[in-house]
Amino acid sequence: MAKNTGKRIGYIRISSIDQNHERQLDGFDLDRCFIDKASGKDINRPQLKEMLKFVRDGDIVIVHSMDRLARNLDDLRKLVQQLTNQKVKIEFMKEGLTFTGEDAPISKLLLSVMGAFAEFERTLIKERQMEGIALAKKKGKYKGRKPILSTDQVKEIKEREAKGDKKSHIAREYGISRETLYQYLRK
Repeated sequence: MAKNTGKRIGYIRISSIDQNHERQLDGFDLDRCFIDKASGKDINRPQLKEMLKFVRDGDIVIVHSMDRLARNLDDLRKLVQQLTNQKVKIEFMKEGLTFTGEDAPISKLLLSVMGAFAEFERTLIKERQMEGIALAKKKGKYKGRKPILSTDQVKEIKEREAKGDKKSHIAREYGISRETLYQYLRK
């Protein structure tokens, strides 16, 4: 049996900057690790794209769990197929599943079932979150997200916009997106 000469590649996704990514693949001997700090709502993530470009025939991609790679079943299947078509093995640690592209039909069924459960679980979590927010609003306890800019800063950006300063420059200086800038200018 020939020894695998491929690299062991880790892929980690956390949803927010303040989450700790270290727990996901802690203790794994990896040659390279790609970490996205982004929502899993789609597969348009910078480090995921880099990882997909980086992997080669014989590599092994290790992911903590299916929901870290993709939030919906279609994206999960697409990514697993893309990797296995490149002769890249993919391992999901939490689920204990490995896919090679030469998988038996039962493996494809497990991917679909486990992926569907992950998608369903995410939907339930989101639904409970929205119910909790609605209940908190009803009780007057939910005020929404705190404003990023102070009243004085909003006044400054409105004055600068009125003077003709470029909106992209203003947004960059204040560390906000242009869309957020537009929202402040509309108020």
